[in-house]
Amino acid sequence: MNTGSDEPREVAVAPDEQAGKKPDEAQDGAQDEQGLGSRAPEFIKSRRLLHLSWQVLVFVIGLAVVVGGIIMLPLPGPGWVVIFGGMAIWATEFVWAQLVLRWTKRKVTEAAHRALDPRVRRRNIILTSVGLVIIGAILGVYLWKFGFEMPWNIKDQ
Repeated sequence: MNTGSDEPREVAVAPDEQAGKKPDEAQDGAQDEQGLGSRAPEFIKSRRLLHLSWQVLVFVIGLAVVVGGIIMLPLPGPGWVVIFGGMAIWATEFVWAQLVLRWTKRKVTEAAHRALDPRVRRRNIILTSVGLVIIGAILGVYLWKFGFEMPWNIKDQ
């Protein structure tokens, strides 16, 4: 549960593509400008025991939210949204969660750009149409052969 340093008020920084650029070139987003590490208030970070207690509290709250999201995956509810919310809670204190959340945001953005590509959209529409035609044909053959009888009520096949 270490934030990367034993020194108070010190923030760990991960290597980034933006590291070699001038500060005015790295103004793409606030995420790239922010260092990694604890976002706890300064009076908490200045006391080691209080900071450790703060980290444990943040971890337990984040864990409860993530577990709730995992429970919601097979049940009705926004499971993935809640899981990412728990990751965001962890990211307020832990570098590993900040890196995972940053990676996830990058991958979701890339997937959204790919999904909006006209060729990919056309392919998805074609595949969906072919799938619906196949399902319709199977359903039509079933209705032609058995009528509106449910499969478990069919006596003689």
